[in-house]
Amino acid sequence: MRHTTFRQLEIFEAIARHGSFTRAADTLYLTQPTVSMQMRKLTDAVGAPLVEQIGKKIVLTDAGHDLALTAREIFRILDRFEMTVAERQGLARGRLRLVAITTASYFAPRLLGEFSRRYPGIEVSLRVSNREQVLASIAENLDDLYLLGQPPEEIDVVATAFMDNPLVVIAAPDHPLAGTRAISLARLAAEPWLAREEGSGTRKAIERLFAGLGIGIVPRLELGSTEAIKQAVLAGLGISAVSTQALNLHPPGQFAILEAEGFPIVRHWYAVSPSGRTPSPAARAFMDFLLEPR
Repeated sequence: MRHTTFRQLEIFEAIARHGSFTRAADTLYLTQPTVSMQMRKLTDAVGAPLVEQIGKKIVLTDAGHDLALTAREIFRILDRFEMTVAERQGLARGRLRLVAITTASYFAPRLLGEFSRRYPGIEVSLRVSNREQVLASIAENLDDLYLLGQPPEEIDVVATAFMDNPLVVIAAPDHPLAGTRAISLARLAAEPWLAREEGSGTRKAIERLFAGLGIGIVPRLELGSTEAIKQAVLAGLGISAVSTQALNLHPPGQFAILEAEGFPIVRHWYAVSPSGRTPSPAARAFMDFLLEPR
């Protein structure tokens, strides 16, 4: 291991994270032969196989899993060191790795743009995934912060609310309930509902509201993204509930927002990190930025 380079560890960590030589090469702007050659050298230095291929999938061996955890800890220590040195010099430099659920993509790029203009020396990356994939990343402790509409209950995390996230019921503008006031939940439940996938924070919030009155909802369709939900609503396939942030880029009147009992459901957006993880100076700066009044 004495002759292992940081570049080899960086390449291996990317392979471990993506489960693919090709995606690792794309992420690091390297050719696949270069990635393969460096992996061979790293494997020789370790003296044990690090990955194995099962079908088309790259899987870490026990040694590979241990090395991935070690490499990530090394990079976190280096990131903190770089930021500490930069802070002593009156600068703000380093890396900030963020992961957000899909609905957060409606506001996260704007916030990152503002943050990057304030701290141009901080290199920011954002990955958008569904909730299941985000929770898997939290469990692996891969990134600095995670933006979620509902903190996980099954993982020990630190969650800080930084912005309201109201859920409203939307329908096509010509829907029979458009313009109706004080719609009961029982009446709403009689409509065809379009729902996100099982495990979605939005879906859980809606189901809790209806379950509180003993009302169940059987979705007409399950769709994997808010964009698909909105298109299905406009096509007249049913009604749904979405975050108001998902409507920001649409002209007024494109959707009917139904005045229904119990809505809007007032929720929050949370910045989440694994419990026990020491935040980097870049992560602390971003948290301070998120908590500023807007």
